[in-house]
Amino acid sequence: MDNNRVFIFDTTLRDGEQVPGCQLNTIEKVEVAKVLEQLGVDVIEAGFPISSPGDFKSVVEISKAVTWPVICALTRAVEKDIDVAAESLKYAKRGRIHTGIGTSPYHIQSKFNSNPDAIIERAIAAVKYAKKYVEDVEFYAEDAGRSDNVYLARVVEAVIKAGATVINIPDTTGYCLPSQYGEKIKFLMENVPNIHKAILSTHCHNDLGMATANSIAGVMNGARQVEVTINGIGERAGNTALEEVVMILRSHKELDLHTNINSKNIYKTSRLISSLMNMPVQANKAIVGRNAFAHSSGIHQDGVLKNRENYEIIDPVEVGISESTIVLTARSGRAALKHRLEILGVKLEKEKLEEVYADFLALADKKKDIKEDDLLVLVGDLGRGDRRIKLDFLQVVTGKNLVPMATVSLDIAGEKFSATESGNGPIDASIKAVKSIIHRKVTLQEFLIQAINKGSDDIGKVHMQVEFDDNIFNGFGANTDIITASVEAFIDAINKIGNAEKAATK
Repeated sequence: MDNNRVFIFDTTLRDGEQVPGCQLNTIEKVEVAKVLEQLGVDVIEAGFPISSPGDFKSVVEISKAVTWPVICALTRAVEKDIDVAAESLKYAKRGRIHTGIGTSPYHIQSKFNSNPDAIIERAIAAVKYAKKYVEDVEFYAEDAGRSDNVYLARVVEAVIKAGATVINIPDTTGYCLPSQYGEKIKFLMENVPNIHKAILSTHCHNDLGMATANSIAGVMNGARQVEVTINGIGERAGNTALEEVVMILRSHKELDLHTNINSKNIYKTSRLISSLMNMPVQANKAIVGRNAFAHSSGIHQDGVLKNRENYEIIDPVEVGISESTIVLTARSGRAALKHRLEILGVKLEKEKLEEVYADFLALADKKKDIKEDDLLVLVGDLGRGDRRIKLDFLQVVTGKNLVPMATVSLDIAGEKFSATESGNGPIDASIKAVKSIIHRKVTLQEFLIQAINKGSDDIGKVHMQVEFDDNIFNGFGANTDIITASVEAFIDAINKIGNAEKAATK
């Protein structure tokens, strides 16, 4: 076996699904399992079959749908549980029964009202019984984090002798410090005579925010399987996050450890789980949070633009994110503003950039986040690129008991054209007048009006999406007069149609 390979055991569909309100139906679970297979996880813990008919059915259907990962079913150290788990795995290409019992004084005394020797006997019996059904049996020593190491070593030695192939050492309550958990794994590696016959596995909860740190400490001391969930979801404060473990091992090459995970599928898998389970990912979540690769400080933005590695240890492309985000705020500097404007096709001389930057700061003090269309308002016509068609004149007559009428004059490549039309409202009339001049069959698909700041004298922003010749084009306009802004947005889209046609003929 490759001793530098760390196996990824994903329990999103079992431990992760224990989050209140995050339950999935069988169809959704199968969809997730297929995505996990594409991600490259080694083991999928598909459910706890005896807990409900739905969980049983899900394990059955996942076993049918998934090809190469091991499909694992959880049980207690109870024969009936194991019987049901074995039945649910009958279609699995590679099935594993995951059975176990608590080994801490808390569990032995207050949960089972038992004694240490009796617990070992139950553990042995459960492993031997599961072994009748499958060759691959994983044993979990629940609450191992608070179990005595010497006693835990006795349990581990006994269940390996009984046939267990993987030994799970859970920090069930998330209590351990990384040094304590690492020492626990090291103690087992050094004091269990037959430890070479099984793989040690970590299963760490995040009650004190140390799940990932504990898992890495376990791996550094000899564990070669890590039990994780996507986005770190799970019971109470959650579990070790798959994406964190994978990228830690990839970033710290000195550990000389690797996984089978296709990291470029991480982000899309994260989004799917978040959507299906209705469990938003916190903005500052490592690796997959929306701010994980976002920069708003001017110093950071300047550094990242000069060399990404100044402030990023991971290339976002490695986890399936196209690029870092430069977020424009009042803390942003000229370099970030210049960069964003150039993306929009606007290149400013130094003096003009200083003027726009001053206006930008004034706006940024009023708004938390500056969007691209806000920048287009700031730079005015400079942001509109090649504009063959320009609005020369607009007059609207409207009011109660009046039919809205609009007269529009367009400057098309230096020539003036005018038209007057009526409509259901002043904007409709104005758009009709433009259409009558340009003679194009353009269909308006979306129309959105927003304000930059509050107030009746505010600048209105208009976004339009139009369809022409089976293609979609977007237009933008801004003005204190919302009718003018709407006409400008429509003309902006028309100009983009013309630019696209011009490019196609080259």
